[in-house]
Amino acid sequence: MTAGLRDEAGPATRSDAPAPCVSLSGVSKSFSGVEVLRGVSIDFMPGEIHGLIGENGAGKSTVGKIVGGYYSRTTGDLIVFGDTVAQWDPPLALARGVAMMHQELQLVPALSVAENVFLGIEHSRAGFLVGDEERRLAEIAAFAGFDLDPAASAGSLSIADQQKVEIMRALAREARVIVMDEPTSSLTHDEAERLHGVMRKLRDRGCTVIYVSHFLDHVLDVCDTVTVMRDGAVIRTSPTAAETKASLIAAMIGRPAADVAYPPLPPEPDRSGTPLLSVRGLATATGVRGADIDLWPGEIVGLVGLVGSGRTEIARAIFGADPSVAGKVAIAGEGYELRSPRSSIERGLAMVPEDRRKQGLVLTQTVRPNMTLPHLSAFARFGLVATARERGEARRLIDYFGVQPGHVDGAVATYSGGNQQKVVMGKWILGEPRLVILDEPSRGVDVGARRRIHEFIGETARRGAAILLISSEIEEVMGLAHRAYTVSGGRVTGAFVPAATTVDEVIWRLFHEQGVDKAGATA
Repeated sequence: MTAGLRDEAGPATRSDAPAPCVSLSGVSKSFSGVEVLRGVSIDFMPGEIHGLIGENGAGKSTVGKIVGGYYSRTTGDLIVFGDTVAQWDPPLALARGVAMMHQELQLVPALSVAENVFLGIEHSRAGFLVGDEERRLAEIAAFAGFDLDPAASAGSLSIADQQKVEIMRALAREARVIVMDEPTSSLTHDEAERLHGVMRKLRDRGCTVIYVSHFLDHVLDVCDTVTVMRDGAVIRTSPTAAETKASLIAAMIGRPAADVAYPPLPPEPDRSGTPLLSVRGLATATGVRGADIDLWPGEIVGLVGLVGSGRTEIARAIFGADPSVAGKVAIAGEGYELRSPRSSIERGLAMVPEDRRKQGLVLTQTVRPNMTLPHLSAFARFGLVATARERGEARRLIDYFGVQPGHVDGAVATYSGGNQQKVVMGKWILGEPRLVILDEPSRGVDVGARRRIHEFIGETARRGAAILLISSEIEEVMGLAHRAYTVSGGRVTGAFVPAATTVDEVIWRLFHEQGVDKAGATA
């Protein structure tokens, strides 16, 4: 049997195991007096993949963290394998066979892949470590279909590979119930399919998988049951076979699915003058090997590539987060050589990074300072911050983006991923930048928050700013951008107009550039 995966339960169905593994009964949860769950009751059955969906802020991740022991209940009962639990935390949950895989990665960057996977559950004999992690990891990796170097440090991996390590951590803990919070948000289509295969194997062994996801196609494909949440309450629980994507969206947001299409594209920009951004032959030590990009005021331009293509590295080099070793960058025709994040902000550039928690937010601070931090000089006089004006600007941005909870001094660390992303967006619109670089702005974001972010992109372009959009979802670039560049191997390999190109053509081009035959490419 594969290491770390219990087999004693055997295949289970509701007819031979009718009692739930985990039940929430009338569970409510509040943070600083703000109620985020309201009387939630859900049964999670053995041998079931149970989807939890809803807009960011709906409460689905909070439910997962209560099951995993990371949050305590304010009211209500948590029943685990027939016992109503009073004290409940991650070690107790793990001891009872409940593990959680977080949306926001929980790895130790300095440790290796193997060390992260088995952290806290290392094998020992007579007080000494046995050191069999690599063998055990190989068995779990084979089960999951992942190919990672066990000795590689977690901090050196891409976000997608770090997410694979999180998945293997959950598998290594021999859990009978595994909570997976947005496990496919950084995975390619093929990697997500492999993960779904792992989930089905776990279900067939009698395990329960609680699958929190904003990818509705994934939920419909792999889940047996789905619970829809909205505003901290359960809307309904039903067999997935009885649902469609349209019915789920309507239940999540309370309006028909037709309302969530991409907003109208801003007018075509005037490209007769000097580009706002001009990049020629850009190269870095981080893997950029040749980037040529032009971007005009009022234009939305996408960077499209497979995972590891170098899109993020190009964006970071333009912004000055990574030094370049060759090439030129010009802003409005003026050469920009000694680039740094500080000088980029001074020149009217803004960058929303791929990892909002590690690079976009100060999690120990509230919403207000997170939004105003890069712009404190605008609120300061004689070295003192005009707090009333700062609070007023934060309030305006909270209302503009619809941040929930809508508190100026809300604890941003407790906010959902989509609402954290809105806070990061607010930080940059406050400075009215002329060039905004958006790296995966919709990663881990639900339908409603995604629409508001898409509206922000169009509104920003309409006021004359330029947008450089990076997204792993090709359809997002196709729906939002005037033009797009393909990226492969750290190079900009071509350009296309989304309105005159199909998604299949773009996918074929991306795989073809990597030497993959068209017949083997998958969307």
